[in-house]
Amino acid sequence: MAALTLREILTLDTVREAAPEVLAGASALDHPVRWVHSSEVYEAVSFLDGGELLLTNGFGIRTADAETRRAYVRELAARGVAGVAVEVGRGLAAMPEEIVAESRRLGLPLIALHRVVPFVRITQAANTVIVTRLLTAATRHHPPGGDAAAALLADLAEGRALNQPEVTARSALAGFRPPAGHRLVGVCLHGPAAAARGVLDGAVRALGFGGVLRAAFPGDTLALLAVPPPERGGEAVRAVRAALAQAAAGVKGGSTAPSGMTAPSATMAPSGSPAPARITAALGHSIPAGGGWLRWSETLRAARETLELALTVPDPEPATAPAEPATDGDRTPRIVSAGALALERELTRGGLEANRARLARLADDALGPLVAWDAAHPSDLVRTLEVHLRHGCSPTRTAALLHIGRQSLYQRLERIESLLGVPVTDPEQHTAFLVAACAHRILAGASEASVAAVTPLPSSGLSAA
Repeated sequence: MAALTLREILTLDTVREAAPEVLAGASALDHPVRWVHSSEVYEAVSFLDGGELLLTNGFGIRTADAETRRAYVRELAARGVAGVAVEVGRGLAAMPEEIVAESRRLGLPLIALHRVVPFVRITQAANTVIVTRLLTAATRHHPPGGDAAAALLADLAEGRALNQPEVTARSALAGFRPPAGHRLVGVCLHGPAAAARGVLDGAVRALGFGGVLRAAFPGDTLALLAVPPPERGGEAVRAVRAALAQAAAGVKGGSTAPSGMTAPSATMAPSGSPAPARITAALGHSIPAGGGWLRWSETLRAARETLELALTVPDPEPATAPAEPATDGDRTPRIVSAGALALERELTRGGLEANRARLARLADDALGPLVAWDAAHPSDLVRTLEVHLRHGCSPTRTAALLHIGRQSLYQRLERIESLLGVPVTDPEQHTAFLVAACAHRILAGASEASVAAVTPLPSSGLSAA
């Protein structure tokens, strides 16, 4: 069933009661309408996503001058609204000529409503039909469950234009109804779908069955995990991180679970069976479940951005000492959060290629002598400086993370200070050095990475187009 069009909305009984008259944009009446809104606030135009029919009684433009009215129409057209219906006779004695002329010039459907009908009745009648058609199409093309979840997650993660009633309906169709008070965390896992599914199952159990919306895509698995109260903000992210780690490790019992968490049931591989393939998990920000679909989209997009960085940018410190042999423990999933890679995300906002020259300048301006020294000698001064700064300039912690002795660290720090000409603890240089070291690491990882970028997600085909 096709999406509801503006022409069809004009035939609804409730709308016909308002005696609609099309004054402009008749050729666009067959365009789909995603939602019907009412607003008298001129500035509310900036909150429209596109595809809406806007209802107004004209109070917001009644006292505006001609140019302001024309600008209002231009802004509506620029936002991609399906049309605007104005009540005439109460707030406005007649439709302003400049609004009619500008609407005709832009091809924007402009409808005069000559009788007073409460807008709540019009929005309820039209939006009920819109949601009914949406759910009918979703049920026909995507049976309840996985496909419906995949379609919704793809739309949210790609930032496609949606609206709250649509997301609520599609979420319910996929069986995801996060209870009030819960927090949501976007999760993106890279690796075999079966392994990712097992880890998510264990994490959901560990989190107390708060709920999960998930779907597998080529190479990646995307999910929204619901975290029950009292976890809030960063606590929810830590809870999800711990639950994923616990599930991946197959830990039995609750010794490593945060307070209030239930350990997952046995997920440990049978003795003698091959270790599962390693997966990388990236976590978005924690958001309130009732925060709206834009917040759902934000945490999923943050998780995908973080995953792409986790797959291409090396950690500042090595995971194991160079002399340690490879073991099955090397396959322990890497779990990173958007907060942990906040600096990397900011430095690459808009894409790595768009920032490559800027990153090179940052590294060279602040750390040029160190970069040149590392290129000419078998040293690791830039990474040593970054780890030292990231961990509060603690010699004990830095040496342990770099798997070197304290004396070796002191020798490196002396070399760094002699090349830079300033103490590494200089507070005026701390931020510049840290940003430059991170930029250098991003560029180094990009030149060596063999992992492709996160695969673009398919369109659900459910949004009106």
